[in-house]
Amino acid sequence: MPQPRRDPVGPGQESVWDYPRPPSAEVTGRRVVVELAGRTLADSTRAVRVCETSHPPVYYVPRGDVADDVLRRAPGTSWCEWKGAATYWDAVVGDRRVPAVGWSYEDPDPRYTLLRGAVAFYPSRVDRALVDGEPVRAQAGDFYGGWITAEVVGPFKGEPGTLGW
Repeated sequence: MPQPRRDPVGPGQESVWDYPRPPSAEVTGRRVVVELAGRTLADSTRAVRVCETSHPPVYYVPRGDVADDVLRRAPGTSWCEWKGAATYWDAVVGDRRVPAVGWSYEDPDPRYTLLRGAVAFYPSRVDRALVDGEPVRAQAGDFYGGWITAEVVGPFKGEPGTLGW
């Protein structure tokens, strides 16, 4: 399947089609906040930003910046050809439980040690996700957890018709 036509890139924007494969992973000083049921699940200025071709960035929050006692191990795992085995997490806030709200790599491939134990949250499964105060739009598709902000342009993998990319 041919690569899709890129969306135009404006000032201060970047195209996900310029992201590398295998993905990059870099600590960012941006403030990443995740909220659910009136509670802040995560608040960090040391998240790891992972960028991979055709996907919006994913932010992995160090476990120390995730609220105590909100995550419970969820059933199931998946495998990333670059990072290794993913562990899934449910969020529990009061009486509300959100299955597989996020994932982590507890023992990642050595190229991705920055991700060890950090949690990536699906923006579609929380009430609000923010990057430097900007509300995030979730990447389409149940499997993908990309964070779409005004600075990134696609088209993004995950939307209907993109499986073959």
